[in-house]
Amino acid sequence: MSKTTEAFSPFDSANYLTSIEDVIAYLDAALDEAGDDPTVITQALGAIARSGNVSELARRVGMKPRGPLYKALSADGNPSFATIVKVAKALGLKLHFESVA
Repeated sequence: MSKTTEAFSPFDSANYLTSIEDVIAYLDAALDEAGDDPTVITQALGAIARSGNVSELARRVGMKPRGPLYKALSADGNPSFATIVKVAKALGLKLHFESVA
């Protein structure tokens, strides 16, 4: 009897972000879970970027080639707030703030 092995690839949430509703729900969940860790939001935006055409997104953000955008939105990235705003706008999203008190 031979053994059958199964191959698994790492989970990537980018594979499941197929609509704007998915993107919004994913960002809302990331914001809820982030606490004081802004890298959670950066990584969420990175997953959203990977779910689409990163080259096109980089062009709209003004980062050519796409490498700097990948780096900025990676686990080790530290994008400026201006980059976050540009990425959100290029994704068709609008940042807003509301009172939690």
